[in-house]
Amino acid sequence: MKSICPTACAAALLVAAQASRAEESVVAYKSLAPDVAFELAGAALHKCRSLDYQVAVAVVDRFGEQQVMLRDRFAGPHTPSTAINKAWTAVSFRTNTRDLIQLAQPGQPLAGLASLPRVVLLGGGMKIESAGSLLGGVGVSGAPGGAEDESCAKAGLEAIRDKLEF
Repeated sequence: MKSICPTACAAALLVAAQASRAEESVVAYKSLAPDVAFELAGAALHKCRSLDYQVAVAVVDRFGEQQVMLRDRFAGPHTPSTAINKAWTAVSFRTNTRDLIQLAQPGQPLAGLASLPRVVLLGGGMKIESAGSLLGGVGVSGAPGGAEDESCAKAGLEAIRDKLEF
């Protein structure tokens, strides 16, 4: 029987370690195409218009960076920044903003969230997910309340649902 040379074993281990390190150096992720993000925002805006709400709709990517902003003609001046920050909050905490409200009440585990910059604890911010991957967030601001903002955001998500299944 031949014995395996220690040098060959060491070289094989070195190659395997380098390959493993290379895999850890690169991260792959999915993101929304700009036209899909725009379609989502348009559908959410359309839903709110059908209910006579003047709103702003924002879509952010998985890092919280703005992809789309649509503001209806008579939406308040605060609505664009609120919509962006609702979407940012949903992405940052990987939770729809309406679900964070209760968790952030005084005495609750996340009570400190209300004091953080950019965090908006109102309904209307929703994460965009598909097949377990976070793709981004959508935020709606300007309807009479958070539940109404959220229903418009849901309509936007539903409009692109078939494009998210992969």
